[in-house]
Amino acid sequence: MTTKDLVEKIDLKPLSKFAHRDVDGVFVSDMVSDVMAGAKSGNLWLTVQTHKSIVPAANLVDVSAIIITSGKEVPEATVDLAGKFNIAILSTELPTFELVGKLYELGLGKK
Repeated sequence: MTTKDLVEKIDLKPLSKFAHRDVDGVFVSDMVSDVMAGAKSGNLWLTVQTHKSIVPAANLVDVSAIIITSGKEVPEATVDLAGKFNIAILSTELPTFELVGKLYELGLGKK
């Protein structure tokens, strides 16, 4: 599955400029330090955090995309920084729990 597939299937809203990538798993946390310690390259990162610090963390781990849940508004400075590093920031009105269920139904997280 790719980020393009997810944008279409779950109706995610792309916020930053990025190249679509393959997705391999999901990591859920609102703590940047958790992401740096536990997320894997190719994971989707689901969070409600919108500050600029999410971009360097996503870049360090090499996540496929950051998905901002619960309709949180993302500051323009965060979106601009993500675009400079080709980091996908996607947005959804869905709460994190509902989005996890949809991703699981699509086969992410199943082994």
